[in-house]
Amino acid sequence: MREDDMSDLKLDEFAPTPMDTPVGESMERSASDLAAVYDVPVNIQAVLGRSSMEVASLLRLSRGSVIELDRKVGEAIDIYVNNRLVARGEVVVVDDRLGVTMTEIIKDGDSA
Repeated sequence: MREDDMSDLKLDEFAPTPMDTPVGESMERSASDLAAVYDVPVNIQAVLGRSSMEVASLLRLSRGSVIELDRKVGEAIDIYVNNRLVARGEVVVVDDRLGVTMTEIIKDGDSA
């Protein structure tokens, strides 16, 4: 399987099906069932906001320039995994470093 194809895989595709489960065995799943995908790299983006500008304006930016984003202070940020919106969250500071805490998980079709 090519790496490009792996970005379209969903975790439920790795779940056992009733045909895979021996008679009398439970369908309960645990984290160890996903061990095969633990080392698959994913791209994670925390998007604070977006802005659009002309190249001439971009070239005039310097240290200290302010770019207006399409979000308000305190508004949730979007969290993408492999370019797919999966959650919304808030920026937090942990030990003098920026981080993100997820406040809402986005299910397929709920991105509006």
